[in-house]
Amino acid sequence: MKVRLLNYLITFVIIALAVWAGFSLYTNYIQNPWTRDGQVRANIVGIAPRVSGPIIHIPIRDNQQVKTGDLLFQIDPSDFQAQVDIAAGQVQNTEANLRQRQQDLDRQTDLYKKHVTAEQDFQNAQDAFSAAQAQVVSAKANLELAQLNLGYTKVAAPVDGYVTNMNTSEGTYVTAGKQLLALVDTNSFWVAAYFKETQLPHIQVGQKAKIVIIGYENRPFGGVVRSVGWGIYVQDGSGSDATGLLPSVSQTIDWVRLPQRFPVRLHVEEQPPVPLRIGQTVSVAMVPEVVSTEGEKEKKAP
Repeated sequence: MKVRLLNYLITFVIIALAVWAGFSLYTNYIQNPWTRDGQVRANIVGIAPRVSGPIIHIPIRDNQQVKTGDLLFQIDPSDFQAQVDIAAGQVQNTEANLRQRQQDLDRQTDLYKKHVTAEQDFQNAQDAFSAAQAQVVSAKANLELAQLNLGYTKVAAPVDGYVTNMNTSEGTYVTAGKQLLALVDTNSFWVAAYFKETQLPHIQVGQKAKIVIIGYENRPFGGVVRSVGWGIYVQDGSGSDATGLLPSVSQTIDWVRLPQRFPVRLHVEEQPPVPLRIGQTVSVAMVPEVVSTEGEKEKKAP
């Protein structure tokens, strides 16, 4: 009898410990959020020429790192240099015409003051001088535009970054406004971690986090929450985001109603073990917040 009671007691204790352990793990998972669904992201700068023409020089290669202002490629400047020369000649012509109109106005002014010429002739000279001034302004604007177009034949890197998808050779004809390659902005890397909506109340802007890149589990690095997403794309099409600008987060199991996951944007604060690349898989564990004896929130590492 005593043995049976002892067996019952041991069984009860084991069940109680299992329930307590399961509840503790679930509570810790909810209150101290972590996720394996994270990716490295960065801003992509699309590079498109502002003028059309054949490429004559490409000093870069695919996946090369470049600095702001480095030449990416150059378009044949011959046509644009000719436009500059034509515009410069127009400026000289209009300036010469302006000088002539100024001389005519000076003569007409002197004659009008001596009552030698009619008032209409004097007014005509004034109007001709004003028109000549306007022509000079217009010609100089055309020259400035031609010079800008000539400058646009050299396409430089707008940011520090890595050249991506460079599949172009010299001689290729490029069209203004059509993107030719992309730059991964090296100063914009961040981590997108997808947390369940039940975990969001325990994630605050400014909260610390530990980030782990897959394959480097023993070398975590720190990050901080910059923002929490305010919306995701509704898969059934009932949402208002017809353009698909909201992030699309697919659920993993169709026959179970799962809580939605929202992107949490984290800024990398510490040096990662390897260079960051867009699309790298990461795990993110939020550093829990605890309340100190003075009632102020502090961050405590797990």
